[in-house]
Amino acid sequence: MHTSPEQYPDRAQAGRSLAAHLLSMAFKAPIVLALPRGGVPVAAEIARALDAELDVLLVRKLGHPAQPELAIGAIGESGPPVLNADIARTVSRDALDLVLARERRVLAARADIYRAVRAPAALAGRDAILVDDGVATGATMRAAITVARAADVSRVIVALPVAPLDTAETLRREVDRLICPLTPTYFQAVGQFYRDFGEVTDAEVLATLRVFAPS
Repeated sequence: MHTSPEQYPDRAQAGRSLAAHLLSMAFKAPIVLALPRGGVPVAAEIARALDAELDVLLVRKLGHPAQPELAIGAIGESGPPVLNADIARTVSRDALDLVLARERRVLAARADIYRAVRAPAALAGRDAILVDDGVATGATMRAAITVARAADVSRVIVALPVAPLDTAETLRREVDRLICPLTPTYFQAVGQFYRDFGEVTDAEVLATLRVFAPS
């Protein structure tokens, strides 16, 4: 039986808590995909416990020009954008192109940093475990789910230390399995559920990717 903490000491301990839940599951060629940057130290503990491959999932939500929290769709490092057709129809082609160009620039800059030490892993046919240090609205994680599905993974499992109850229930309907030990009804920010919630730097992410890089 696993107990849910009210607050995690740090991201590493949050990862170990999630790993305790995941160890009882059977996986097909699992790969742990961290959402940078905060998800990386959490995901590293899961990958270590499962003896699984670790990579980052670089993803950008495509926000509606008039309402950025509303997702038109998402883009990953490769492949075409994955669009929500109903919402995309409300945006002109020119406006959508501007959003795509902006988010692709941000994504490319991030990829230049991380892919210098870790080429993207092959995902097709594998169980993908998507990890972050927590979510509030869940918009970025939903974008990550969309990109993972488009990469033809076998299953999408999302592992989160904490999420508001309503967000967790929404995500649960979109994935094959959600692991989220802490789902408070009163939620202000992810950081309130950690004693140590310091910034994760690019240098720390790169160091972790080097440790887990395929030999």
